[in-house]
Amino acid sequence: MIFHRTPLEGVWLIEPARIEDARGYFARVRCEREFAEHGLNSRWVQSSISQNTRRGTLRGMHFQAAPHGEIKLVRCTRGAIFDVIIDLRPQSKSYMQHFSVRLSEENHTAIYIPEGLAHGFLTLEDGTEVLYEMSEFYRAESARGVRWNDPAFGIAWPEEPRIIIERDRNYPNYKSVAEFSRK
Repeated sequence: MIFHRTPLEGVWLIEPARIEDARGYFARVRCEREFAEHGLNSRWVQSSISQNTRRGTLRGMHFQAAPHGEIKLVRCTRGAIFDVIIDLRPQSKSYMQHFSVRLSEENHTAIYIPEGLAHGFLTLEDGTEVLYEMSEFYRAESARGVRWNDPAFGIAWPEEPRIIIERDRNYPNYKSVAEFSRK
């Protein structure tokens, strides 16, 4: 596997190192030892699939609040997504910054997201599927989010969402979430 640092502290892109031959290729997509060598979590307690029927579906920007924060490993297994991560950790050098990347079934790249970051994506193709691995069990009472188009982050989405659920559309702006978290 090939590990690439991103501008966000603790966020990694993980690309499979392909071994190709006449049959096609073989590539490792997760290895406990290689994750440990990079100081990354390799314990996953839950995996989920997000199936998205239509291009332009937006999911996010989601995170789990403490004490149930979770680390995520996200990979697009069918289609393609514009994946976005926002650093919401006040102590981080990359606080309030975001990072975006195209994940697809062709590039097989995964993104490693530490706890304390919001995550979301916009589908770029019909029939897109995304695989999540999480370090903690989902806790509905800890589910939080920030608005996908909050001007505080300045995310340049490639297109306007066509499908977005009411909850994601109506998340508060970051200032409201930050004030709530301090209470």
